[in-house]
Amino acid sequence: MHNTTAMLIELGAIILALGILGRLAGRVGFSPIPLYLLAGLAFGHGGILPLQASEEFVATGAEIGVILLLLLLGLEYSASELVTNLKTQYPSGAVDFALNALPGAAAALLLGWGPVAAVALAGVTWISSSGVIAKVLGDLGRLGNRETPVILGVLVIEDLAMAVYLPILTALLAGVSFAGGSITLLISLGTVGAVLYVALRHGRLISRAVSSDNAEMLLLVVLGLTLLVAGIAQELQVSAAVGAFLVGIALSGEVAEGASSLLTPLRDLFAAVFFVFFGLSTDPAAIPPVIVPALILAVVTTLTKIGTGYYAARRAGIKPAGRWRAGGTLVARGEFSIVIAGLAVGVEPRIGPLATAYVLILVIVGPLAARWTEPIARRFSPARKPAAPLPAPATPAGTAAQEAPADRRTEADAAVAEVSDQAPEAAQDAARTSG
Repeated sequence: MHNTTAMLIELGAIILALGILGRLAGRVGFSPIPLYLLAGLAFGHGGILPLQASEEFVATGAEIGVILLLLLLGLEYSASELVTNLKTQYPSGAVDFALNALPGAAAALLLGWGPVAAVALAGVTWISSSGVIAKVLGDLGRLGNRETPVILGVLVIEDLAMAVYLPILTALLAGVSFAGGSITLLISLGTVGAVLYVALRHGRLISRAVSSDNAEMLLLVVLGLTLLVAGIAQELQVSAAVGAFLVGIALSGEVAEGASSLLTPLRDLFAAVFFVFFGLSTDPAAIPPVIVPALILAVVTTLTKIGTGYYAARRAGIKPAGRWRAGGTLVARGEFSIVIAGLAVGVEPRIGPLATAYVLILVIVGPLAARWTEPIARRFSPARKPAAPLPAPATPAGTAAQEAPADRRTEADAAVAEVSDQAPEAAQDAARTSG
């Protein structure tokens, strides 16, 4: 069979299978991401029906999927909102690093893998998957929730931290000098700073230049600009996902709204391909030997990520329900963890299977945690007792009978006012939970 023909047949079978799995997940009110991953395992090396002709195309499509996920996420927010979020969320970023990077580093040292592998595994357990979380937020209809900017603030801090972390890790793995590593780090920081500056100062000019009444022209310009910036960012040792996110931040107003509506179908297609590719890159036979340490690490860092989200949302003044939703949403790991593990395999080959099993567990658990953490916490949290009424002030005997009706009216009015004040918040929490 001709190679092109085989590729078309394989791609058609993959996309059709994804559509069926997506409909099945929608019927039961479940995120399709875990099913996409399991489909990737079935189509990957060592799976039931390994792909041959379309693997390279799927790999390219997976890269585009991550870029589109982060672009659409960036289009939801302006540059000023990003900067404000960074200013308010940096303590949460420090807590995130301490709670989630240290378990990975400790695990590598306990396994006897050495300090360089410890730095690598710390990154694997630290960074949440922006791609998975962006998909989950959309699937659950939570993009407009009050806790969503907090979640994005933590993710952006993590993504920007990668501009510092990846050059350091690359230098450690390559054994380069301090001067060489410092130059790479400065280039990365300069790239991120330049893009942020342009987005803040000249975002309106960029939006005007990109704007078009023709939907086709708008689609081509925005998509081309995003891929170009993502590629340049990758070349300069900055994540392509960060570059795409910053392009989305730079666009605003009607341009952002139009681009979002045009690119959403493309995002959904290539995001599904990304999750399939993630499964394709995993050999099922390599998972059983490392499943126990991967499970232990997954349980520990699931709890620490929930704690991170709860802390960050509490700092932002979010109600307890939103705090639990934020914590559960941050659990998933994905694309960055796989990239980090791939870099470290040359130094410590055993880190590859462990990281793959760990990420596979959490990329499946992540959507479940995003949906069920808040209902489970609400079920096991103690019910709030009603506040005891304050004692009535003493009144002269002669006026007690006259003032009693007024006192009762005052207490009744206060109770009605308290209920009416709480009702909108309860309704909003209920709406978000149902979403």
